Amino acid sequence: MKLDSAVLSQKILEMSEGDEDFKVELTSAIHSGLLELRQQYSIGKEKADLDIIQQIRHKLKPTLAMFEFDELSDSLQEGKQILESEGFGVNFESHFKDFTSKLDEVIQEVSSLKNTM
Repeated sequence: MKLDSAVLSQKILEMSEGDEDFKVELTSAIHSGLLELRQQYSIGKEKADLDIIQQIRHKLKPTLAMFEFDELSDSLQEGKQILESEGFGVNFESHFKDFTSKLDEVIQEVSSLKNTM
């Protein structure tokens, strides 16, 4: 999954309305949220704790939608469906690997964008 950094950068620029400090702060907040998503999703999987996963999914869902991280949103929805129908099993394990791979790519892209500011 390749994040379109130009689109993300444009969205951040529009939201910051030319305020450079806010632009940097917003990009850092997105980056921190993505890191928290990875950490909490991993903890939820390790502990087989649906509540942890639901909480972080609920917390980051607006950010993912606002900045059009559609593949991550779709993958989270897929994980939700797997957990609701099958629980923590083989299919969730497969989903988790795919999701974290996509998430790591997005984190890297946002990190690169953050470092160019």
